[in-house]
Amino acid sequence: MKTYSFDDLKNKVCVITGGGGVIGKALVKGIATTGAKIAILDLFKDLADKAATEICAEVTGATVIGVEANVLEKESLLKAKAEVNERLGSIDILINCAGGNSPKATTQVEMMEKADLANLEKTFFGLQLEGFQKVFDLNFLGTVLPTIVFATDMIEREKGVILNISSMNAFRPLTKIPAYSAAKASINNLTEWLAVHLAKMNIRVNAIAPGFFLTTQNKFLLIDENTGEFTPRGQKVMNGTPMGRFGDPEELCGTVLYLLSDLSAFVTGVVIPIDGGFNAYSGV
Repeated sequence: MKTYSFDDLKNKVCVITGGGGVIGKALVKGIATTGAKIAILDLFKDLADKAATEICAEVTGATVIGVEANVLEKESLLKAKAEVNERLGSIDILINCAGGNSPKATTQVEMMEKADLANLEKTFFGLQLEGFQKVFDLNFLGTVLPTIVFATDMIEREKGVILNISSMNAFRPLTKIPAYSAAKASINNLTEWLAVHLAKMNIRVNAIAPGFFLTTQNKFLLIDENTGEFTPRGQKVMNGTPMGRFGDPEELCGTVLYLLSDLSAFVTGVVIPIDGGFNAYSGV
């Protein structure tokens, strides 16, 4: 009788971009328990190294290294790939976790009204193009470029797994964050496109769509820094989440391990919400 486990991930080489962030570190911890060898890529080498050291201390026998890389610069990624290949071996798994939002790409009002005509700076029309482009590039091109670089190992072996990080914004755009919403919607489309393009090469491409998890990028929108209470927007999130709470980043790991392992060998081109029921709830 066949048994089911994540044992097939042992000794696989996994690269995760943005691995020094809240969600990235949680995923690395979960993956490290399977015996996979992991390279945490981050724009800041000290954050990557710190995360790797922490996880190796927490997970017995873990093999985790920190590598500096800019997901928007191909040469930087090629240099990082050479280091990963030298230290860990050929790459089996890529997780595109780098991303985030910016206040410069965030409107101050949720819905524009006539009174806002006197102060367009608070609306979509006051957004700085530089901020909008930065957020879109980080989330979308910051997925495209690492895939172009790191998936070449998978092409050579005709086997591999790519996991992208989408968002609730991809299904229903949230107010105030148009650049982030548009970028994450593009991740869903790219995931499906790549899944078809690479299917004959035995490379699977899927994504997860986290609901609301407190991170460095969104905390300022959801929690009042002075009172520690929910902002009006944070309360709306609670009202729209049937489970009535924010997610714990560790709660992403079960779905991620399933998608990375051979347990999902016939699964490609899907985006799985992990959201406490947010996407399923109509509000009524």
